[in-house]
Amino acid sequence: MAVVLNRHVVLLTFAFTRFCSAGNLVANREHQTGDIPAIAKYFGTKTRYEEVNPYLLNDILFVNKTSLQLQQECTPVHISAVIRHGTRYPTAKNVKMMKDIYKIATKTKRRGLGLVDDISHWDMWYNDTMDGQLVKKGRDDHMNLAFRLATAYPSLFTEDSFRDCRMKFITSSKHRCVDSTLSFIEGLVMKYWKMQDWRKDLHCQLEVNDDLMRFFDKCERFVVDVEQNKTALQQVDLFKTKPEMQGVVDKVASLLDVAASDITADLVEAAFYMCSYDLSIRNLKSPWCQLFDQEDAKVLEYANDLKQYWKRGYGHEINSKSSCTLFHDLFRRLDKAVEESERSGTVSEPAAFQIGHAETLLPLLSLMGFFKDETPLTADNFAQQWGRVFRTGHIVPYASNLVFILHRCEGSYRLQLLLNEKPLSFPQMDDPAPEYQHVKNLYSNLLEGCDFKKECKLPSANGTVNPIIHEL
Repeated sequence: MAVVLNRHVVLLTFAFTRFCSAGNLVANREHQTGDIPAIAKYFGTKTRYEEVNPYLLNDILFVNKTSLQLQQECTPVHISAVIRHGTRYPTAKNVKMMKDIYKIATKTKRRGLGLVDDISHWDMWYNDTMDGQLVKKGRDDHMNLAFRLATAYPSLFTEDSFRDCRMKFITSSKHRCVDSTLSFIEGLVMKYWKMQDWRKDLHCQLEVNDDLMRFFDKCERFVVDVEQNKTALQQVDLFKTKPEMQGVVDKVASLLDVAASDITADLVEAAFYMCSYDLSIRNLKSPWCQLFDQEDAKVLEYANDLKQYWKRGYGHEINSKSSCTLFHDLFRRLDKAVEESERSGTVSEPAAFQIGHAETLLPLLSLMGFFKDETPLTADNFAQQWGRVFRTGHIVPYASNLVFILHRCEGSYRLQLLLNEKPLSFPQMDDPAPEYQHVKNLYSNLLEGCDFKKECKLPSANGTVNPIIHEL
């Protein structure tokens, strides 16, 4: 694997072979069909994609072409998509918390209490080796998404473009993102095109680029002012002490028949997410779900949204500004497509797919002005924020996707935007596909500025700026 300036170039032939032959590093659990818990839509960043698009539960390959049709007579010439990885196992850090609450829940000697007994017979099958790896459901997420996007815009997804390496695939270095990217490709190769001789054609390059897909790690100001700053998330810590959260903690302690002093807000969240992981990974309604009703779930959803708001969203300006590199990369690609289409009528790169994280998408969406509430989310205004637009479970579930489709129309180019395969209007614009130049005018300040190096440098004590130290 070659490494150039933090960019790893992987030959798809070898990467795809490795992916197909390795199988699951952790043994698959059999999916058990169960009712969908009523709290399923409140899991925040751990929400299933099907909760955002419930119709997929009936037909996983369904495409609502009517909602994607433009009013104008246009021809799509380019598609760029920023996509979150698919469903994954919990990280090692989360597994530790899950084991802790499991031990507390099962240490009571009183049996026959229904819920406690159900949990005691539940199999603690999560382990540290899973550590955020992609699960089979996550691979299916991306295979099916690729098929649906290709079905929606077939002229941009041709076998020839793929064979000629004119489709771009960029990924974060994290294994769940690399494997999601390979699954997306497999969805095109095996499911959509049904290529019989695909092995000989997988000679193109898959680019691993953390400068683009994990920009937050490279932004020194973000790392110091937010990531490593204990006060940056003070609203999150404060909310854990509020009556809303403490009420949920006390209720869970009572249901588990343990002392309230044995339970913390973090452990309650771990129990909540065990319900989410069992649903998303195993399609199982877990006994852990019985600890929470919808009112409890709304409190825990807000706790997660509050964290994302202050760490990845509008809470601190550097959160969004750290995504300047990705923002400019997207518009450079769109500009190039317009220029080539005007000059020759053809576009050299009809499609580009960039697979990253919720932490990749949320800063970019915030930078572009989406899902901004009039009142900031704080520890004190939970009740006032029930109607908020910043809801991470709606915005960045597993396999969430922000898709830009450039269309050549009569006399102009237009830009259509989709979030999770549904039309998303640009801020201050009602047209579902405004003229591309109008979109550029909307973001003129960012296009002319938003310099990653300037935004991410930390001022030193004497007023000069420290250089950013990049990982090699």
